Amino acid sequence: MTRDALLVADAGPPIAPDACATQNSGSVVALSLDERAYASVHECATRVAFAERIAALKGLAFHGKYSAASSYERPVYFVPSDTIASAHQAHALGITGPHDLFGGVVPHPFVSTKAITHPLVHPDAACPRGWSQAFAAHVAGAVLTGFTAFSREDARAAGGALLRLGAVRVKPVRETGGRGQQVVTDAQTLGQCLAAMDEAELNAHGLVLEENLADPVTFSIGQVVVGGLTATYHGTQCLTRDRRGHAVYGGSDLWLVRGGFDALLATRPPFDVRLAIDQARLYHDAVGECFPGFFTSRLNYDVARGRGPLGQWRSGVLEQSWRVGGATGAELAALELFHHHPERDRVHARCVEVHGDPAPLPPQAQVYFQGEVPDVGWLTKYTLIDSAC
Repeated sequence: MTRDALLVADAGPPIAPDACATQNSGSVVALSLDERAYASVHECATRVAFAERIAALKGLAFHGKYSAASSYERPVYFVPSDTIASAHQAHALGITGPHDLFGGVVPHPFVSTKAITHPLVHPDAACPRGWSQAFAAHVAGAVLTGFTAFSREDARAAGGALLRLGAVRVKPVRETGGRGQQVVTDAQTLGQCLAAMDEAELNAHGLVLEENLADPVTFSIGQVVVGGLTATYHGTQCLTRDRRGHAVYGGSDLWLVRGGFDALLATRPPFDVRLAIDQARLYHDAVGECFPGFFTSRLNYDVARGRGPLGQWRSGVLEQSWRVGGATGAELAALELFHHHPERDRVHARCVEVHGDPAPLPPQAQVYFQGEVPDVGWLTKYTLIDSAC
């Protein structure tokens, strides 16, 4: 579908507070956490814009950025910058379930990273407190071949085992968007790669070593729940070029339905998409079973399909996101449309990120960030909705 065919008029503008039937008691705030790096200018501004739209959807008062020194009408609904990494931290904020935040809560910090996706290289390998040996068995049919290591020695053993099959992708677990990843094809290159890594980071947070896919397509499988509205989706990501010419995230193209995963599967997606949905769903259910205390209202799983080292087609979950993400602009646009149009149960939404000097935008674009970003340059983020879906 061409960009010109995308129309936003049918969705209506983002909901204003007085557009809701009633003004409910409570507050919505954007919460910046210190543990991770989702605190850049454009990410903070984007998150505040999303929090304001969520407040309108819920019919609550919006109070901007959260301050512990301020007093808010309760209950308080949070839009955090990252997954909340402990039950203690969540409870201190008054977050006890998925309807208290746009995002997720995990019992240990490593659970929010791609470290959980793969098993250890051997049963006695180093691992953090709370590690689940059972998780790898639960998701074996939903992920690629790989290992997670928390020491250079274990990473070397894991890489050596995988190199027997072919090229190996080495992935720092706290990086996003493919940043910091390397593909190695022999033991010498692997050793050089591991030697260059920060040992404290490796020991504390882990490293993923995984079979490398050729010509991969990455599917986005996800779900958002805000108040009484639920949207579940599948889609694909695209890349663009930043001012340095590097390939970076350029947006997502999503097909969303009102309701849960069964409603999404009822649309009869193609085989490769259905497989990605099934794998993401299996992965999600396994997290809940193996890591007690986990809950989320926003989930997104990256599922890659491509040719493995032996030339065979492979598909598997790469990583998870339980926080505001690149696709959230499209997610909220879909929820707003479902709010305005109770008769609608499907929507095609696209979120776009454009690097470079300001250029004319589609007249139907919902812009949620546009400005100069340090070390990035001029950045524009917007969403489009397909009225014909």
